Amino acid sequence: MTVALINTGCANIYSVQAALDRLGVAHELAATPSHAASADRLILPGVGAARPAMTQLRASGWVEALQRETRPVLGICLGMQLLFDRSDEGDVDGLGLMPGRIERLAPFSGGVLPHMGWNTLDIASATDPLMAGVQPGDRAYFVHSFAAPVSAFTIASTDYGQIFSAAVRRGNIMGCQFHPERSGSVGSRILKNFVEAGL
Repeated sequence: MTVALINTGCANIYSVQAALDRLGVAHELAATPSHAASADRLILPGVGAARPAMTQLRASGWVEALQRETRPVLGICLGMQLLFDRSDEGDVDGLGLMPGRIERLAPFSGGVLPHMGWNTLDIASATDPLMAGVQPGDRAYFVHSFAAPVSAFTIASTDYGQIFSAAVRRGNIMGCQFHPERSGSVGSRILKNFVEAGL
């Protein structure tokens, strides 16, 4: 089993690599789709802004490749947001692999934006193999200012002034708004599920 990490130059690539190393999972950086030709699964990590990330994906040929992809794909943080049709961050089209629009989190009394820290997960689909072994109330680590509304594809949500999608799935396309690579045993379990489960 080999996982290709789509190299968009984002800061969390190396922490995702370290998390995969801890799980003993073979992985490689893939700057272009041809570099990932032999991989079994793909991870789209992301820290930064939607518009420059989409510009990089277009320039490297990943937009068209991901739109045809049949292997399991996991987007993390910004990588999850890029899976959607459009983002209010930079008012830019996303990959269109997940229906919906990414919206800016609304300010609320007592809240600080960007949302940074640990929040509990509400499991919407306990039977989804990506969330196997994750319990309602388990905590994950978030860093973001934009989020996906809850939809029919939400498999976990969280509440930070508003309820939004913490994890989504549509067939072979999956995403985590939180950082599994920074979420301790819960995040390790989700990454292990992504690599090992029959997705």
